Amino acid sequence: MPTAKVAITMDRDLLREVDQGVRQGLFRNRSRAIEEAVREKLERKRKRRFLEEAKKLNPKEEQAFAEEGMTGEESKWPAY
Repeated sequence: MPTAKVAITMDRDLLREVDQGVRQGLFRNRSRAIEEAVREKLERKRKRRFLEEAKKLNPKEEQAFAEEGMTGEESKWPAY
């Protein structure tokens, strides 16, 4: 995947923690540490959004949609 350089400003104590993680081998370098942190944050945001949208669904309506058109012949389907 192509990469791009960016400059960031961050709290010095936080940067010390990142550097400590690099020294301990938790991250390959500062860039990877920050990239992983941003990726994880965005993934949590996507999952949270998905869960918030799922809460809006009505389980009874969803079951009715799923069962729509089912005639009972499903029990006769061949085994795979």
